[in-house]
Amino acid sequence: MTGFEEFPQDWQRALVLVAHPDDPEYGMAAAVAEWVAAGKEVSYVLATRGEAGIAGLAPAESGPLRVQEQWDACAHVGVTDLVFLDHPDGRIEEGLGLRRDFAREIRRVKPDLVLTLNHRDEWGQGRWNTADHRAVGRAVLDAVGDADNDWIFPELLEEGLPRHKARWVAVMSPRPTHAQAVSPGSIEKAVASLAEHKEYMRALSDMPVEDQARAQTEMVTEGGKVAFELYG
Repeated sequence: MTGFEEFPQDWQRALVLVAHPDDPEYGMAAAVAEWVAAGKEVSYVLATRGEAGIAGLAPAESGPLRVQEQWDACAHVGVTDLVFLDHPDGRIEEGLGLRRDFAREIRRVKPDLVLTLNHRDEWGQGRWNTADHRAVGRAVLDAVGDADNDWIFPELLEEGLPRHKARWVAVMSPRPTHAQAVSPGSIEKAVASLAEHKEYMRALSDMPVEDQARAQTEMVTEGGKVAFELYG
């Protein structure tokens, strides 16, 4: 993984805004582990509880299971601030409600850096992105601006949440610009964190969960780096 600029390090607090349990683990967990080990603070906010994500398992059972798997995954990388916004899995609607919820969390956490999903239609040629990922990614980009404006959602001021300007936004994107170096230890933490989503991953493939987790993590940490598209 070459040709990228070095990911900035002069920040202290990051907020990961994504759609589902497992979204952080499939891409950015090794970078999160690296940052937390360096003393930085990272919070997770998930738009849904992932209740529609396991084939054959009803949402009433799947939702609590996936929430617990996400908490277990967070423990491996040192994330303790985890929030679920309870938008409907698979049916997230891009719009003012989602933007407001994200702007609220940005003002609550006051991050220097916001991280999110690929907001584009595709992950690459022939790889269509999901509706939830597209909606969340675009809403996060808008909410970063909303969080720094007193008048788009004035009700947030009434909640005691003043405006906040994040310095950067980083996207798990097919068009990366910057790369975060990660140590072998952080990669192992990322493998362990993704493997905690065992019921979800068992429904995806007959491959053993540990093997799935290692293959995915090695793919996104090729060359000991995690790549992002950086705005700011």
